[in-house]
Amino acid sequence: MDLRPFLRQLEELGELTRVEEADWDLEIGTITELLDEKEGPALLFDRIKGYPPGYRVVANLMSTPRRLAAALGIHGKLSHMEMVRSLKDKFSALKPTPPVHVRDGPVLENVHDQGAIDLFKFPAPRWHEHDGGRYLGTGDMVIMRDPRGGWVNVATYRMQVHDRDTLGLYIDPGHQGGIIRESYWAEGKSCPVAAVFGAHPLVWMPSFMALPWGVEEYNLAGALLGEPLQLVKGEYTGLPIPACAEIAIEGECPPPQVESREEGPFGEWPGYYGSGVRKEAVVKVKRLMHRDDPIILGSPPLRPPACGVPSYMTRSSNVWYELEKIGIPGIRGVWHMRAGGASFLNVISIEQKYAGHAKQVAMAAMSGVKGAYLGRFVIVVDEDIDPTNDEDVLWALATRCDPATSLEIIRDCWSTPLDPRMSPDQKAKGDFTNSRAILLATRPYHWRKDFPRVNRASDELRAVTLEKWGHLWS
Repeated sequence: MDLRPFLRQLEELGELTRVEEADWDLEIGTITELLDEKEGPALLFDRIKGYPPGYRVVANLMSTPRRLAAALGIHGKLSHMEMVRSLKDKFSALKPTPPVHVRDGPVLENVHDQGAIDLFKFPAPRWHEHDGGRYLGTGDMVIMRDPRGGWVNVATYRMQVHDRDTLGLYIDPGHQGGIIRESYWAEGKSCPVAAVFGAHPLVWMPSFMALPWGVEEYNLAGALLGEPLQLVKGEYTGLPIPACAEIAIEGECPPPQVESREEGPFGEWPGYYGSGVRKEAVVKVKRLMHRDDPIILGSPPLRPPACGVPSYMTRSSNVWYELEKIGIPGIRGVWHMRAGGASFLNVISIEQKYAGHAKQVAMAAMSGVKGAYLGRFVIVVDEDIDPTNDEDVLWALATRCDPATSLEIIRDCWSTPLDPRMSPDQKAKGDFTNSRAILLATRPYHWRKDFPRVNRASDELRAVTLEKWGHLWS
């Protein structure tokens, strides 16, 4: 349940590099970006400029399939599609494991109440060159309790440091945390909030996986860990906080008409500064807790194909699981292209079973919990196409997709102000919707048997030839 043994594990695997004397102002962020683009190691920053030794930042924690596999205990060198299949099978077999409450934990080694809180004691980076401030919350866990259902929601939202005891809290329209806090605001109340800024990757992972409404992320964290997650009860909010968290806060989020601050801009996951500077809600921090030598978990959004987390893999596996769960047959692979920021370009490989099968798959994929938010294109291909191979997919689009009959446009879909293609007028009206395109790059079902044969050697012939003549490639 602890981040620190996992960092030691990464170091033993040669997957962690220590960096000393970097500046929190842009240097940490730029180093993170450059190493992520090369699928380099995780980074542990220490002796950060202006801060004492031990006040650290870790970045690129799970930004490669290798480190995701290490966190999940998946062994062996797998292809991207094999990794997605393995994730899908693992997630589908998990049984919810409720957490347990304990009286104490490492997060309580240092506790500061009102009057003694100073968020600037932590080296929160300014991650991107044009960011409007320092962001403590990128790889965070924001914790709220639904006032009606009583269940606890944990999600990752960006949190900007405004002053010693005030954090910004940006939540996209339609996300569960936004719905929960608006329930408090509708009654004129402040929303109780806790947040964690460093945790074991399997404790953090459920917070960015978009679970269905009412499904508690802590139960999934326990299932991933293989044992119940240990939580301590926050004294100010009563909210449950992971006992082994590195840094945690408690506070309240008042209605925007009571207090709000200009937030941003912030470089977001589509690769743009999508939301600009706007008045956003804040969290007034009432209690601060942290371990000795605390570690901020940084996961800044980066311009694709770089990424702070392998969300393209978890999202692919979860859409695949959703499609199978509702009973759609013939799914052979799902892939969210990294170049699309794990959302814009979604490819699904199927073995067609009946007329309309391909379109059914596309409609279901863009309607589920995992695929409904800010998509752009759903591309359906036949089972002979590897959806993780961009050239395969482009070939299928070029040769099997007829623009007059193979394209469908769906309008008024769930989007976000972060969408770079959303016009300023649309944003001003609060119309956070976009359109989606379905591209059927499959052999037409009703004459698929008459479709021209592919002029490529069979897998069997290629294997025999490679065994005999493989020395030519050495």
